[in-house]
Amino acid sequence: MLFPTFTFAVFFAVVLPCSWLLRERATAWKLMILGASYVFYGYWDWRFLALLAGMTFGNEVAAVAIHRSARAPTRKMFVAMAVGLDLSVLGFFKYYGFFTDSLDDAFGLSSPALDIVLPIGISFYTFQAISYVVDVYRRDSTPAPLLDFAVYLSFFPQLVAGPIVRATEFLPELRAQRVPTQVEAGRAVQLIGRGLFKKVVIADFLGRAIVDDAFGTPGEYGGADLLAGIYGYAIQLYADFSGYTDMAIGLALLLGFRFPQNFDRPYAAISIQDFWRRWHMTLSRWLRDYLYFPLGGNRSGRWQTHRNLLITMALGGLWHGAGGTFVVWGLYHGAGLAGERILADLRGEFDRPLTPSDVRIRELAMLHSGASIEPWRDDPTSPVPFTPLGVKSLWVGRLVTFHFVCAGWVIFNAESLGRAGEVFTGLFHGWNLAPVLLNPLVAAVIIGSLAVQFVPPMLARQWSAMFSTISPNVVALGFAVWVMIVVALGPEGISDFIYFQF
Repeated sequence: MLFPTFTFAVFFAVVLPCSWLLRERATAWKLMILGASYVFYGYWDWRFLALLAGMTFGNEVAAVAIHRSARAPTRKMFVAMAVGLDLSVLGFFKYYGFFTDSLDDAFGLSSPALDIVLPIGISFYTFQAISYVVDVYRRDSTPAPLLDFAVYLSFFPQLVAGPIVRATEFLPELRAQRVPTQVEAGRAVQLIGRGLFKKVVIADFLGRAIVDDAFGTPGEYGGADLLAGIYGYAIQLYADFSGYTDMAIGLALLLGFRFPQNFDRPYAAISIQDFWRRWHMTLSRWLRDYLYFPLGGNRSGRWQTHRNLLITMALGGLWHGAGGTFVVWGLYHGAGLAGERILADLRGEFDRPLTPSDVRIRELAMLHSGASIEPWRDDPTSPVPFTPLGVKSLWVGRLVTFHFVCAGWVIFNAESLGRAGEVFTGLFHGWNLAPVLLNPLVAAVIIGSLAVQFVPPMLARQWSAMFSTISPNVVALGFAVWVMIVVALGPEGISDFIYFQF
């Protein structure tokens, strides 16, 4: 069931009032929202409801066993069993074909051919289940009642494509009293409307207008079309995924829940690590807390830190899909992150005192990020160190980072490394040919979408505050008009969200 469809609109129009009517009856509300979430998930393929239920029950049993065990070896055994179960399920459905094909090619084997359908959203709710049992093991939380955990793992706004909400973030809100008058309806409507526009008008348009052709048959187009196609895919992927999470966060707000932010203008990043602080932020934090830190983080020396970065990003790439291109993409970003650290070490930027130029860079970074200066210092809790001291110009840093990321998207989107090579090779040919795919409308959408990344956050907050003062009736009317505008501007039909395949 896709968010920007009439079917989902009818579904949510039933769920929302039922949710608020039952808000004072906790058990009834949980049963209702659990049933609605299972209807939402089963609408795609009802057979996988048993898988979701099994993952819920298995991880709850493990969490209770971990919590009740007093002996450390026993607790480690139970958490290893739970994580092993989760990864085995994910590995079977997502990576069976990848690993069997690799083994067959390497050793001349003939593995049994199984027609395995990837359950939608399995990567997201598997990671949430792992974080739940690991947090119980670390004593960061206690096991929730089975019904509460079932609601957490299946909550439909974020079930199939995130954001990755941790139990320690969701369960306290589940237990808190939700008051209709305290719901940020204005902000929710803004998020939903913005997400619809990103998905329908921006992402779907760019996909059909230039990206599909540029990456599908790169040999047929000149360098200008391919470069525009690469930029177009960067915008398409961002608009598609951030559009989904905007809608998810907005829908959750209407139900009385606050989800963590998942994107923060990633193409305004001034370094690779800054990019990962802005792109798919809930995944970045998950990889940091449940993979990078357990590997040793940056506490075991310089070269061990680089090794941990490469392992973390390679596995993060593999999480996205069963293919060599995803592993290479992860290693590419891991190497970039390690390279930033090496360059900073060689220049001694972590040890030397700040200069007036450095201070100005930090002030500009604060202005453009909306954050305080403090987070821009080297953060020992971050997966990689970040220092703006090596960035002598914010715009040079942004240009280099953006094009580094775009080169990575070529690998990420290509069906094979050979196809990625064709795209890269095509960039150096055919510049004398007239563009076929690139036209003024495509160029305007790409340029406009990039320009929005640099709107100061203060302006966005001021707009949001102003919007929240408008009467609900006017907001409802305005949202209806906005939906009609989105439908009129968008191409015919709604394509699946790109991250559904992950």
